[in-house]
Amino acid sequence: MFESLKEQPADKILALMQAYKEDPREQKIDLGVGVYKDASGNTPIMRAIKAAEKQLWDKEQTKAYTGLAGDPAYGDAMVSLVLGDAVPRANVAAAATPGGTGAVRQAFDLIKMANPSAKVHVSDPTWPNHLSILKHMQVETVMYRYFDNDTRGVDFDGMMADLEKADAGDVVLVHGCCHNPTGANLNMVQWKELVALLNRKGLIPMVDIAYQGFGDGLEEDAQAVRLIASSCPETLIAASCSKNFGIYRERTGLLMTVANEGGNQKLNQGTLNYLNRQNYSFPPDHGARLVTMVLSDPALRADWAAELEEVRLSMLGLREQLASELQRLSGSDRFGFIAQHRGMFSRLGASPEQVEKMRADSGIYMVGDSRLNIAGLNKTTVPILAKAIIDAGV
Repeated sequence: MFESLKEQPADKILALMQAYKEDPREQKIDLGVGVYKDASGNTPIMRAIKAAEKQLWDKEQTKAYTGLAGDPAYGDAMVSLVLGDAVPRANVAAAATPGGTGAVRQAFDLIKMANPSAKVHVSDPTWPNHLSILKHMQVETVMYRYFDNDTRGVDFDGMMADLEKADAGDVVLVHGCCHNPTGANLNMVQWKELVALLNRKGLIPMVDIAYQGFGDGLEEDAQAVRLIASSCPETLIAASCSKNFGIYRERTGLLMTVANEGGNQKLNQGTLNYLNRQNYSFPPDHGARLVTMVLSDPALRADWAAELEEVRLSMLGLREQLASELQRLSGSDRFGFIAQHRGMFSRLGASPEQVEKMRADSGIYMVGDSRLNIAGLNKTTVPILAKAIIDAGV
């Protein structure tokens, strides 16, 4: 049996991480891996998470399974965080998943179950694992225009024109905030136009929201998903706690379905439970329990929100510093988009050859499509990156 297996393509980001580790140069900068780093290059445990873990250590009395959908209190806390009061809680089914990736995978499974002929429309570009999972599951995938490589902004006209070609019942996958890999986002006027198109065409929105709080703020970053969920008959939402709670290795996510018509919440909840049972039975609980404790304790929540805001402002400061330094070196404002993008990532619009030149000459490691992790920088390394960008002819 094993002899029939074929070598699978290596994950480009994981390969980049390995190349960075093997580079013997003292001066090198890792802008590839998608984790938040502080000014010292560390990915810290957030204060509120650490405090919650200490409390959990004292009061936890069992490691028995939770329900198939996870602890209901976790679902309630996360639905409230993401959706606020945009839709009645009774319209939402929710299930804990192993990370945001698990939520994405379960959503694709649900789509395939509910409508095997549905196509999934995905932004060009998108998080590579979206495409990898869809290909593995043999779900028909259609790319829609999204990033304008000249302006480094959203090609909204192209996006809308492409989605006009979608068929009723198809799914449109969007990033709720902080688009990965580009950092370019729709404004609220554009979101409203997109919602109108979705409803007119009978398309099902799926929102991947992995960076709430990293862009313009916790509430601001949820505006788009709340608009969609409250305006469309049905919505799928995959949420991740990896970034905004800093619990990457705890693999903490949530899949939500919103049914505003037809009263399908009970059926949807049963389906989410069933999918969990088929894929991994009971979901992991440690990270979910910490998130629940933080969100339900006023003091912990206030401290978490304050630290998350510090993280957000730090990344904005780095964006502004990089844009300013590039303006100084280039004598033009063509890099102003970096300060306008939001979240951990920006896409420079550099060619693979220019990206390779930055790696070879300056030890700058970024993905070949020129996605860079802003959080991989600090005040000292920003000038080094800016010079490398200019020297590479970007």
